Amino acid sequence: MRPLPEVFHVSLDDFRAIRRRAEPMVLRGLVNDWPLVRADRAGDGPDLLRSLADDRPVRFLRAEPEAEGRLHYGATVGGANFVTQEGSLGAFLDAVAEAARQARPPALAVQGLPAAERLPQFAARHRMPLLPQQIPGRLWIGNAAKVAIHHDPSENIACVAAGRRCFTLFPPEAVGDLYMGPFDDTPGGVQVSLVHLTDPDLETYPRFRRAFEAAREAVLEPGDAIYIPYHWYHHVEATEPFNVLVNYWWDPASRGLGSPWDVMLHGLIALRTLPPEQRRAWRAMFDHYVFQLDGDPAAHLPETRRGALSPPTAEGLARLRAALKARLR
Repeated sequence: MRPLPEVFHVSLDDFRAIRRRAEPMVLRGLVNDWPLVRADRAGDGPDLLRSLADDRPVRFLRAEPEAEGRLHYGATVGGANFVTQEGSLGAFLDAVAEAARQARPPALAVQGLPAAERLPQFAARHRMPLLPQQIPGRLWIGNAAKVAIHHDPSENIACVAAGRRCFTLFPPEAVGDLYMGPFDDTPGGVQVSLVHLTDPDLETYPRFRRAFEAAREAVLEPGDAIYIPYHWYHHVEATEPFNVLVNYWWDPASRGLGSPWDVMLHGLIALRTLPPEQRRAWRAMFDHYVFQLDGDPAAHLPETRRGALSPPTAEGLARLRAALKARLR
């Protein structure tokens, strides 16, 4: 696979330029000064994390050794090959330490723990230098586990605070070659690929070869980070007996204008079953009016006659919403 591009000593201006390109980028050494990064290099990462934890329970995932670290569907799509358990973070870290002494350990993972809510001292001592402080960090803690190919409906900076992680990224256009699972009954809340990246069944999923050709990969060390643009698919593999990732999700788009996801669900109802020639026509309409592949579709119209093609205003949006509600009824 092609290596992901990388940059050292990224500045805020550098990062703004990276975001404008909407391409993934490895940010080497971005959080080298984090206390947990320094503690992990000294072999004291679990002790530092334990010192910041309290006795409140956390949810964690456990997959038996036969899963080979993959947190995925079970024997059937809709099930899972792991169980969800609860315990204090200290008890979870004890379980991770015990697993490290086993020849074939289970996969253990705490996923998306809100740092400011659950470990406020950690959040205060581990600041993200490229984002506003109101964007919260989330902790992903565990041993050597593999998170299946999925996407986030947001932009993402993920920072390796302990251990190592291998990131494999696919562009949004690869969706047709990734064999994504159903929208509901997902192992972790979002669609995941049915293909195991580390052991792909290319007879069952032959188009994955094309996705593999588009893939980009990087291994991140403690202190490194990665920028994952909106909707880029990614597979994440933690490779050490103790790993901590801190990620930051944010979405700069205004959600007051409606959800693209809702539009797609409506499209599945209203467009997918149309005859082929009608789907072709509506694809052209969406390309022209929604995605504006030909430029501003209203540029030839007087400003007073652009109607729904005008820039959104509160009054115009109210009219459009009322029309949609009436049609949906």
